[in-house]
Amino acid sequence: MSDKIYLTGDRPTGRLHIGHYVGSLKRRVEIQESEDYKKLFIFIADAQALTDNIDNPEKVRQNVIEVALDYLSVGLNPEKSTLFIQSQIPELTELSFYFMDLVTVSRLQRNPTVKTEIHMRGFDASIPVGFFTYPISQAADITAFKATHVPVGEDQKPMLEQTVEIVRRFNYIYGNTLVEPKIVLPQNNACLRLPGTDGKAKMSKSLGNCIYLSEEPKELKQKVMSMYTDPLHIHVEDPGHLEGNSVFTYLDAFCRPEHFAEFWPDYASLDEVKEHYQKGGLGDMKVKKFLNNILQAELEPIRNRRAAFEKDIPAVYEMLRKGTEEARNVAAQTLSEVKRAMKINYFDDAELIAEQSKRFQNP
Repeated sequence: MSDKIYLTGDRPTGRLHIGHYVGSLKRRVEIQESEDYKKLFIFIADAQALTDNIDNPEKVRQNVIEVALDYLSVGLNPEKSTLFIQSQIPELTELSFYFMDLVTVSRLQRNPTVKTEIHMRGFDASIPVGFFTYPISQAADITAFKATHVPVGEDQKPMLEQTVEIVRRFNYIYGNTLVEPKIVLPQNNACLRLPGTDGKAKMSKSLGNCIYLSEEPKELKQKVMSMYTDPLHIHVEDPGHLEGNSVFTYLDAFCRPEHFAEFWPDYASLDEVKEHYQKGGLGDMKVKKFLNNILQAELEPIRNRRAAFEKDIPAVYEMLRKGTEEARNVAAQTLSEVKRAMKINYFDDAELIAEQSKRFQNP
């Protein structure tokens, strides 16, 4: 049996999009179905989402079920994966508190992911402490379940590096207690960071440049047809450029050889399409039409599964409750080991009690 323990999750600030899908969700399903793992933990990071949505808890509350439905619709199976809600496991908060003593303010300020997120949200000096310290919270999430592998997008790499630092420092001070995790990046380079439909560096709910997993066919087509391509490719006969062209990045992420026979038999491969586009004589609308057909085919079964799960929402909450209960038992065991290593397990330490008793009885 494999000894791999996977952990990953998502903030419930909106429905999940195809950037999440190619960046992490698809890989999770592949891991789940490969059975090359001991445990697979997938969580909804609602406590983390509250760090920059504290004045809008209803937004987070409503999106917990949206994310759960997206999980189920892409094929995550609660019989094979443990799906849970972060805030319902108080052990994670306690671990975060202890880890805070292992990280300096200057180290958090140097974290590239934190810097990017702070700039994107316009926090500047008004950054909430909870948001600022979320790399520490993430380290608690990972170590609580002794995760050996963490499937995430490339933008989360600095977060994993910070977790490794915390694990090494804890183990150096208190003894070998925590497990050092490894990052699992998407295998397709185009999936490392899928750009937004507007050509911006990252697909983001806050930027409004997303294609959601639950996107209806009509809206999906509209978004694809209005996608950013090559601003210099004004006329069909003009040579086109692939660099920074979102349509071709999406094709790199989603296109498979069989799509040509089904949707565009004029070409045998994506390389042929690229060559024609770069030479000139191939219009953007034809390429977008091809991409739309591919995405419609990819998202249709996901939409259908979601619609089926939406018919029994109480069952979805029950699934989350059971997964959370299972996850909490694991986190509680890790916390117990952490407290023992830190020598703050006063009531469980019979040796300490006996030693102190002897000390005061025989001064």
